[in-house]
Amino acid sequence: MENSVYIFAPTFSSFARSVMLCCEEKGIPYTCGMAPSGTEISSKSPEHLAIHPYGKLPALLHDGQILLETSTICRYLDARFEGPALQPADPLERARVDERSAEIALYIDQALLRDIVLEFAFPKGADGQVRLDQVQKKLPAARFALMRVRKLLADNLFIGGRHYSMADALLTPILDYIDKLPLGNELLGSGVVKEYLERMRQRPSGQKVLNMV
Repeated sequence: MENSVYIFAPTFSSFARSVMLCCEEKGIPYTCGMAPSGTEISSKSPEHLAIHPYGKLPALLHDGQILLETSTICRYLDARFEGPALQPADPLERARVDERSAEIALYIDQALLRDIVLEFAFPKGADGQVRLDQVQKKLPAARFALMRVRKLLADNLFIGGRHYSMADALLTPILDYIDKLPLGNELLGSGVVKEYLERMRQRPSGQKVLNMV
């Protein structure tokens, strides 16, 4: 078995950062980029579509195999490699982590990262300006998503309960990007979500991955 994995995605991708966080937590050597064979692959190019038929990112390349979808990749890394478990052993607790991972990847990511962060990162307004009217329309859904994060955290240190899990790896890059926006303080405030984010940033995995450019 190859000891290292290749994460096919740019390092700024939030989901790529989720996979990198899992690798860091488990001590898995990895490379992240868009050149798995040494030559840069353009987004949505035939070479990209040969790896991911829908032209999405990331994909995991390991042992001659390709795996798609971030949650699936994280579960694979946890099962295939030694290191701290990213999923609980108890069936119900594991199901809760899986449930929360799905909510983060499907709904929270859409409301916060796709609809808010990407509007600032890749402005589509006239002369490259951020479409603030579109941001305003999306804020209610963003606030609801953050309310859900607060509810899921409750009194726990981690989003999945008592221990760090793949759900934390999925959530942390999203919150990190939101916090860095001009309206980050307004959205996150100074309560439980911001405190959670700071704990995740202080982990060795967070210090390495979240500070990549």
